[in-house]
Amino acid sequence: MKVTFFGTTTLLFDDGKDQILFDCHFTRPSLLKYISGSEETDTKLADDLLKIHKVDRLRANFVSPSHHDHVMDVPFAAKRTGAMVYGSSSALNVCRGRGVGEEQLHEFAAEDIFEINDYRIKVIRSLHSKPTILNNDLGQTIDEPLPIGAKLRDYKEGGSYDFYVEHKGKKYLIRPSFNYIEHQLDGYTCDVLFLGVAGLAKADKATEKAFFAETVEKTKPSLVIPLHWDNFFSSLDKPVVGMPPFVEKTEVVFFRLARYCEAHDINCCLQFPRTSLEL
Repeated sequence: MKVTFFGTTTLLFDDGKDQILFDCHFTRPSLLKYISGSEETDTKLADDLLKIHKVDRLRANFVSPSHHDHVMDVPFAAKRTGAMVYGSSSALNVCRGRGVGEEQLHEFAAEDIFEINDYRIKVIRSLHSKPTILNNDLGQTIDEPLPIGAKLRDYKEGGSYDFYVEHKGKKYLIRPSFNYIEHQLDGYTCDVLFLGVAGLAKADKATEKAFFAETVEKTKPSLVIPLHWDNFFSSLDKPVVGMPPFVEKTEVVFFRLARYCEAHDINCCLQFPRTSLEL
């Protein structure tokens, strides 16, 4: 499986025949825009990324929360490729507001399973990371089509989800957020765990221990790849940097994750945006 990372939690799975996208955030508005303004898809950048990475067999786009850093470019990708969009009612209302037809929209619920050729994808209820000064809308929904020109802060959480992907005997778990539901992952194992780590640096030792116990220890991956560590206010056309220091100390995140994986003899790999791995 070839997996391409586009930063934040955007992942493209490609088995050589079919492609599945998880979240879609190519356009990365500045922090100032996020706080006080609006922005729509950077169509040139998005088209360039689709072309460079040969996104020409996209069958589906699954969306976790409906914040802008997960969903804002989903409508563009759907219209460009004709792929189906699977998400919460909030995610689909983002698409409706940007002209995606109902025939491409499928509202999912936790525990739903979708079989798309050789992929088997299960939706798992999850929890978003704890609120911050930049993100305090957890539990809120987008109840009407989100109009073009809407403020970036109008993208409400709309529920959070993990995705359990099975493909020809291999298992992948995508956990976008630094949080957990106790016992939620009992019985799940995976070969590769894509693990949201935004918030790890500020977590106390008890929270860190519980998070790893309910994610890595439960699923027993041979490889952990961190997600949501990069600064999504910085363009994908600029050098990659960690989150702003007042939000997160990315070097501490990496240190804690690496020390945990070292102690438990688990491979850990840092994948940079706009790069691919054969997994």
